[in-house]
Amino acid sequence: MTATPIRLIAGLGNPGPKYAGTRHNAGFWLVERVADRLGVDLRSERKFHGATGRYRADGADLHLLCPDTFMNHSGRAVAALARFHRIDPEAVLIVHDEIDLPAGVVRLKRGGGHGGHNGLRDIVGALGSREFARLRVGVGHPGNSDQVIPYVLHAPSRDERLAIDSAVDAGAAQVPELAIGHWDTAQQQLHTRG
Repeated sequence: MTATPIRLIAGLGNPGPKYAGTRHNAGFWLVERVADRLGVDLRSERKFHGATGRYRADGADLHLLCPDTFMNHSGRAVAALARFHRIDPEAVLIVHDEIDLPAGVVRLKRGGGHGGHNGLRDIVGALGSREFARLRVGVGHPGNSDQVIPYVLHAPSRDERLAIDSAVDAGAAQVPELAIGHWDTAQQQLHTRG
């Protein structure tokens, strides 16, 4: 079945070297991997509050975005680019870290709430919609809800990072399918991987 093609993929994270290797930046890692795979240069664009690039080939017209706002203000960048290019929320894919999935697991989801994720909460408010798609990159859970913030703001262990990188690769490989509306194909590939 063909779904709405994804026209904007935004990876969530926090800017700057202090946060570059932290679990919270898994969204950045995936969008940067997509840019590498597709040969897209990500360049800072002040009016979009982030680094952006565009891929047009094989029936796809896809904008890539890594906001330079902090995670809790991600909606400013996503909404600016979506409005400028007249991209409906249903054609937006947000890539983010997910503590409720083990490291190495990646899942696609359409619509829904923010699940306590402040980046998603801000995007819902900025777009005025919850109908955007999500690519959830598992980073594991610290085991105690009081430890979530320090956990996501620290680097994963070596083994966890390898698992997360595997999930990032798998997710990045499916973006061309999503960009032409092949949601079911991409979801099956991601949800049945070993």
